[in-house]
Parts: sequence; C-alpha cells; structure tokens
Amino acid sequence: MMNTQPTIPPLYDPGRTDEAHRTAEFRKSATLEQLLAELNGLLAGCQAQMNQQYTRPRFPLVLIVGLPRSGTTLFLQWLAESKQWGYPSNIISWFFGAPYIGARVQQVLVEHDYKHQITDFQKTDPYASSLGTTKGATAPHEFWYFWRRFFPFSEDCEVVPPEALAQIDVARLNAELATLEAALAKPLAMKAMLLNQHIPFLDAAFERVLFVHVQRDPLLVMQSIMEGRLKNFGTEERWYSLRPPEYRWLKDLDPVRQVAGQVHFISKAVAEGLAQVAESRKMAVDYERFCQDPAGSWEALRAQLAAQGHALEGAYQGPERFEAATGLRVSPERRMSFQAALAEIAAMDSQP
Repeated sequence: MMNTQPTIPPLYDPGRTDEAHRTAEFRKSATLEQLLAELNGLLAGCQAQMNQQYTRPRFPLVLIVGLPRSGTTLFLQWLAESKQWGYPSNIISWFFGAPYIGARVQQVLVEHDYKHQITDFQKTDPYASSLGTTKGATAPHEFWYFWRRFFPFSEDCEVVPPEALAQIDVARLNAELATLEAALAKPLAMKAMLLNQHIPFLDAAFERVLFVHVQRDPLLVMQSIMEGRLKNFGTEERWYSLRPPEYRWLKDLDPVRQVAGQVHFISKAVAEGLAQVAESRKMAVDYERFCQDPAGSWEALRAQLAAQGHALEGAYQGPERFEAATGLRVSPERRMSFQAALAEIAAMDSQP
C-alpha cells in the first residue's frame, strides 16, 4: 500500500559549514527557506490527495546524470526550449513538497496571466546560467530538494545506506512524478546527478526511463569545479558540489587531488551504474559534439525514445550549434598538476 502520509523532512540547515562559508551570490536566504518549508508542509496533504489519482508517469522519464560542470544545465535548457518536455522550473522548485500544485501555480501566474495583472515576469537568456543556477521564473531548476525528500542521503556524501534504500517509497515517488507530468501535460526531463550512485535503483524504480549521460573532458571539468569553489566560497580549499562516498578520505587531500578524485569516482560510479542498464534505456552525450551538432543529439534522442514507444513531434527546431566552453584557462603547470592528479587517483583506485 502506498504511504500517503505527508512529510517534509528538514532540507536546509543554516548552520552547515559549507553554507556558512558561501559567498553572498550563492548563499541561501534563511528566511526564504523557512517560508518554503512552512508552505510545503501546509500543501503536503493536498499533494498526497493528488498522488492517489496516479500510479506512474505515462511517458518515458528523462534523467540526466554525470559529473557536475559537464554541460548538464545546457542540455536541460535545450530540452526545455524545445517545448516537448515538462521540467522542474524555478517556480516549481519552491513547491518541492507539492510539485503538482507548483505546476498549477506556474500556469496561473505565468502562462495564463494574459493581461499581465500580476507581473511581467523577467525574460532571460534561455541558455544562460551560473554554476547550474538559472534566472527566470520558468527556467529549469535542479530540483534537489524534491529528490532529497525521497532519498535520505548520508550526512557526508550523496549515498543512501542500503537499509534506507530498501525503505524508499517507490510507489509514492512514481505517483508524485506522474502528478507533475499530468499537470504539465508533457514527458518529464530532470537532472538526477544527485543520484549518480544509485542508477540501478532508479532503473528498477521506473517503468520507462531514459538516462542521458552528459560527458565532458575531465580536465575541463576539473577547471570548472575549481572555478566553482572560488565563486561559491572565495577559496579553492572548500569542497564544491557532489560528494562521492570516497569524499570521506578525499577531503584530507590537497584541492587538486580532491577534485581529481571527485571526477574519477563519480565517473566510475556512473559508468558502473549504467553498465547495468539496458541499451534502450540510456544514451551518452558528449558535451563538445552536442554543442557542434545539437540536431544530431536530437535524432539520437528520438531513436532512444522511439524504442520505448514515445515519438518526438516534428523535425528538430532548435539552435544549429552552441558556443562550447572548451578552452583550458589554467597555466601549463596547473594543467600538468591536473593530469598527474587524475593519473595518481586512478592508480590508487586500481590497487587491490
């Protein structure tokens, strides 16, 4: 029997070490977080009632996995701009405990405010972002709070202990995603890198799913993660973004080796997870090739979805190309340190 008891677990702790050290641009508002927790708690019962009307999504669920800073935001923005996918927007993200209601609020405030009586929502570049954060009411959002509601990660890394993984309410997860899909009246596309360590679980949880693994040159990813550390914390010394289980010992290394380990072990987890997924339920997207030929990626996507019984509408209508960020902006010495650290971590990992 599906558990419909509404619960909103604590998702934000203003005392967290990383949060306390963020730069002003990336620091969360404690007041907003408290308001959102209250709002979602009040709406949880309404979402639970909607869940009872649905079982699972009707269409294949597109889940984007891979390294941070690998092009996943651009890929989701591209899907969003095609108008063929529903996705968690910045507005919907505020309703992480009641996504169906969030979608309906978005439709009232944005899509059907035909007289602009409420507000003229800010229009932004649909392909702009800053470290995965977009601007604009309907721009795509990572929706991490939604995933965290269902997956009780360990305190120090994005891994769910086996005993907790066995207790996850898969029926409720499917029903809740189905309500969002129904509200948006389109297949859903979402980032799922927070669950890089649990791809086989997701594969078993969803009847129809397509994992899209966005890949990028590891040196460019390392460079971008280092820049993310500086932008978020003003220093390279603090950990930024996803934490594999190896974080528990990587955190004691120097920053370059930390990031090399982050890249190596997340890549390894994704590769091992996807190796257990049927070919018709996964596809790889190389960031640079995607930027050079989005239409080619569209046709690959079309073929994979057709294998699951879903047809994309019409011919490709998107951009001919994107300007790929492919330049290493570091010194030759820094580049060599990146390469050496990647090789060192790989060698350590290969030892019995």
